[in-house]
Amino acid sequence: MKDFDKMLKTSFEYGVILNVHINMLESLVDYANRSGKKMFLHADLISGLKTDEAGTEYLCQKIKPYGIISTKGSVVMAAKQKGVVATQRAFILDSSALERSIKIISKTDPDYVEVLPGVVPKVIKMVIEKTGKPVFAGGLIDTAEEVEAALAAGASAITTSNYELWQIYDEK
Repeated sequence: MKDFDKMLKTSFEYGVILNVHINMLESLVDYANRSGKKMFLHADLISGLKTDEAGTEYLCQKIKPYGIISTKGSVVMAAKQKGVVATQRAFILDSSALERSIKIISKTDPDYVEVLPGVVPKVIKMVIEKTGKPVFAGGLIDTAEEVEAALAAGASAITTSNYELWQIYDEK
């Protein structure tokens, strides 16, 4: 929770909640909203939540986050149906994973795509070109140079738990 408190003190408009128990979600999202933050929930990494249509409906209707992130297409589509910003997370480790991810993205029509690992600018460009979707780069991004390379490749945002990088890019 120390990272959550740190994030609330930054100038960043958006944050991601993950690795928490389902019982904590409502209070965390409410607290973040009162701090002026728009929160994405990483549905796959919430303890006690089944990532299916009912679990997604619970998040959208009860917790009311700004957005939901998931590797599961059914979760992405359910979030979109409920009017919540949906991010399709894609692990692209080889060319067959890229092709599979492009097909899933075409089917789910997410608002955003998160590409992992985010340290491969070539893949970021390819996903943007083939889907036309904004891309978040995440995973293994540890340096300002890697952030800049991902942004130069067209990434709309970077997802990282690296607090030093938060400090470098924080406008406060």
